[in-house]
Amino acid sequence: MRILAAAAAALTALTLGAGCSGTQQAADPGCEKYAEYAGNVGSTVSVFSTIRGLQSEQTQQSWTQFEDCTGIDIQYTGSAYFESELRRRVQNGAAPDLALFPQPGLLADLVRSGKMRPAPATVQANVTKWFSPDWSRYGTVDGVLYAAPFTASVKSYVWYSPKMFGVRGLQVPTTWAEMITVSDAFAAEGVKPWCLGIESGSATGWPVTDWVEDVMLREFGADVYDQWVGHQIPFNDPRVVTALDKVGQIVRNPEYVYGDPAAVVATSFKEAGLPIMEGKCAMLRHGSSYADMWPKNAKVAPDGDVFAFQVPPIDPAKGRQLLVAGEFVGAFNDRPEVQAVAAYLSTADWANSRGHVGGAVSANSGFDLANAGTAIEKLSAELLTDRSITARFDGSDMMPAKVGTGTFWTGMTDWINGASTTDTLNRIESTWPR
Repeated sequence: MRILAAAAAALTALTLGAGCSGTQQAADPGCEKYAEYAGNVGSTVSVFSTIRGLQSEQTQQSWTQFEDCTGIDIQYTGSAYFESELRRRVQNGAAPDLALFPQPGLLADLVRSGKMRPAPATVQANVTKWFSPDWSRYGTVDGVLYAAPFTASVKSYVWYSPKMFGVRGLQVPTTWAEMITVSDAFAAEGVKPWCLGIESGSATGWPVTDWVEDVMLREFGADVYDQWVGHQIPFNDPRVVTALDKVGQIVRNPEYVYGDPAAVVATSFKEAGLPIMEGKCAMLRHGSSYADMWPKNAKVAPDGDVFAFQVPPIDPAKGRQLLVAGEFVGAFNDRPEVQAVAAYLSTADWANSRGHVGGAVSANSGFDLANAGTAIEKLSAELLTDRSITARFDGSDMMPAKVGTGTFWTGMTDWINGASTTDTLNRIESTWPR
């Protein structure tokens, strides 16, 4: 914890009226905006998350002033084994105060275990004010809000080489049909239009699930997508068959994909797009997180070495659709200091603080695009806060873990290796929890 100086502690009672209660006290005019969180000096709030490395450092930096002004020590832990460790800690009575859930399905599981606390009124008010209903619903379980959106990312991107497009006179496609036309133009020259790599350790196969989710959302709309994710229609429904076969027209087309099936399965998703830099393939379907995978000297911009466009609609008359991901702040305790931190993290003020630090954006409608540090972050923030776009969360993260992060992944790996669409979907359907 940032150590509170004895003198500052002694002055706490005198300075609360000025809106500051921590080490900086009223000397920092910036503390005035934290007045509503006062009264928690010397308290500690634990936060548990999947976020590690540089983004962990940036996340912690984003709430430094809040800590200094309120005197609340936010003790952060990031883990590569978030789900299993969180479940263990909850079962052992050692749950963190707050957890940043990347999977709404896991959030729902733990809510129904009776261990979580509903979002306080302040958080509910912030979510209503700053987030679209699409985002609010992912932190809601059985009609009750339990978690506010945290950071967000775009899953529906196609990364491409502006130079490879430019020298051929190709425009960024605005419809699925145009994207196929662009693909055919590259293939006609003997250039593979699509890069693909799905290796990810025990999570191998997940990049293909994103393809399927994008097509389900675009081909059949949000209502059918929700029914599929919630198993109101079976995994082997004819519409899912249609979607997977449409994906197969690209990712199982030897004229389109760089590398044979064995190479695709063996190639790390982190390295899958790098052949674009060498002109060996032209496009990679991947989320905004892939911005961190490009070489450090690569210019990521519309006029750069690589950039991204939104996966286009299949039927433009249905508008634009966006597959998204992100984290949600859920509480296991309702102490005043925990509620204060949860409330702050649901505000536009925090979203802009996080954006200003760099490396992340938010679906918060109060997010200032000036705080998006890169061209791709700005594009992502524009899409995430555009309420005319139909947004849906990553389907595999919404499904029961046995399927969403289990047989859906392994099934797509087998399918890339040649398993039939019917057999693959039947097998996944057979594993859905009854």
